[in-house]
Amino acid sequence: MVRETETGSSAGHTQGESTWVRTPDGRELHAMVLPGPDQTQAPTIVFESGAAVNRSLWALVQPLVGQWARAIVYDRSGYGRSAPDPHSRTLARIVEDLGCVLDHFGPGPYVLVGHSAGGPIVRAAAAANPQRIVGLVLVDPTEEGQDVLFNPVVRRLEKVGPAALRLAARLRVLPWFYRSTVTPLPPDAQQDMRREAFTLQAMRTFTEQQRTNLDELAEYRHSPPDSGDLPVTVISAAHGGHGVLASQRPVLNALHAQRAARSAHGRHVVAEHSHHYVLLSEPGLVADEIRRVASRDPREVP
Repeated sequence: MVRETETGSSAGHTQGESTWVRTPDGRELHAMVLPGPDQTQAPTIVFESGAAVNRSLWALVQPLVGQWARAIVYDRSGYGRSAPDPHSRTLARIVEDLGCVLDHFGPGPYVLVGHSAGGPIVRAAAAANPQRIVGLVLVDPTEEGQDVLFNPVVRRLEKVGPAALRLAARLRVLPWFYRSTVTPLPPDAQQDMRREAFTLQAMRTFTEQQRTNLDELAEYRHSPPDSGDLPVTVISAAHGGHGVLASQRPVLNALHAQRAARSAHGRHVVAEHSHHYVLLSEPGLVADEIRRVASRDPREVP
């Protein structure tokens, strides 16, 4: 059973007030909520972050969405202020946690928004309980059709990379490497990210999830989550960098176009001025596409 603990005192924060979601095994997941306008009937928007990232990276998009809808960000277990998971951070378990977050905030309807590795997570969460989901927005999402992810060299790097990140966290130099990522954020989100995103605990969590997540993603190549006829918008970056090689950009964007085409209400958008972190370089575009998907729900009031 999911139950709420004491609400935090984040009044005036760009990303809203803090609250906690208790999972069935007793972990507390931290979320921040912008309530939206009084009496809004728009779907609730829930944001899912990338592989090793906490809620703060949404701090430019979430307030734009919060002008017309309830907008919720949260930290996955082991990131930000959320308690670590004593069990393996499998993709399936991460999806279960997102389901707990949705249970906590009510029956919906929801639009789920996932960036990077958050894309497969929200796809699976929608497939697990499609009745409460009215659309998906995938922001430069990871795609299981991208063969390079399963290249033996890449798989070896996936083992070496987390070890390097853990060392950098111990030496407290990770914020220096990611300063260009942090700089565009509002001051309060910058402070949160510098304090919470580059910890040894976060890198340990990333290491744990990388043990199995690519193997699980490989299974999607044969048995992908079924999102039915949900509206799906896929936003691709136009440029390489920040985790996506320039040589892989055309491949990934073609897969994004195919992903959108699978939906009867699919839409593929290219963010012409962006690299992988579209949510930082073109937050207005992301927010507009979220509203476009949300407006398909007949319960929304214009």
